Amino acid sequence: MRQLNLDQLRTLVSIVDLGTFSAAARALHLAQPTVSLHVSELESRLGAQLLVRGARRITPTVAGAALVERARRLLRDADDAVEVVRRQIEGRVGRVRLGTSTGVVIELLPQVLEALAQDHPGIDVEVNILGSSEMMSRLAMGTLDIGLVAVPQPPTRDIVISRWRSQPMMAFVPKTWVAPRRVTPRWLAERPLILNDASTHMYRRTMEWFAAAGESPRPRIELNFDAAMLALVAAGYGAAVLPVHQPVGADFNARLQVLPLQPKLTRHLGIAHRPKAELDGATATVVKVLSAFGQR
Repeated sequence: MRQLNLDQLRTLVSIVDLGTFSAAARALHLAQPTVSLHVSELESRLGAQLLVRGARRITPTVAGAALVERARRLLRDADDAVEVVRRQIEGRVGRVRLGTSTGVVIELLPQVLEALAQDHPGIDVEVNILGSSEMMSRLAMGTLDIGLVAVPQPPTRDIVISRWRSQPMMAFVPKTWVAPRRVTPRWLAERPLILNDASTHMYRRTMEWFAAAGESPRPRIELNFDAAMLALVAAGYGAAVLPVHQPVGADFNARLQVLPLQPKLTRHLGIAHRPKAELDGATATVVKVLSAFGQR
């Protein structure tokens, strides 16, 4: 026996609910002969009479009532399946794999995730703490959907990067140190340093800043966790060069100094992803929300 046709089942249910072929035809926007054909094809396929024509309305036979009961479930499941796909396409539901650094997670990402939870509760964002180079690799391999990367990055085929935010880099110095109002590469190179490790874009940008002034310091420790670096600075272990997202917490203010660099140093961040035409709805939605938090 051929499979049941959902359109025919919907017609049968409408006839039973509304009581006449003509009322079902109007509700379904079908010609009445089409409604009659749906019923006759169902009855022929099942080998059973499904409807009884009464004086005022049509009623189901025992077999018809049993089929209508199950048809309602099938139609409800079919409608639910269509809605799930529609929500996926429209970006209302889905899982998005996002890569970012620890600093962005602490200072910027919570605002983005809060906005997503409020306006798009069906989207689940999986946050991965990664360096920019690893984010770019994972985007190329398809194991990451979005990366908040330091820019510029070497061109990567099929990966688009749009400018997101710029952050001034500052010198974070223990409060007990006597420091100038503006910190130069020479002054900082003569102090113990806490820097990001050599594989990171942040390290390269910082060392380029030193090199432009003829300095090549060796850090006392390399660490890729901003909060831990600030804790070490506050403890007097060394100085750090980090981006400033917002004022440091009051617990650190009493134990460290945040001083401008001379010359200035800025870190730029971008949103990296595959071309928009290739993005699923949920990823496109997250990119849109991230972009709304970008600097104008």
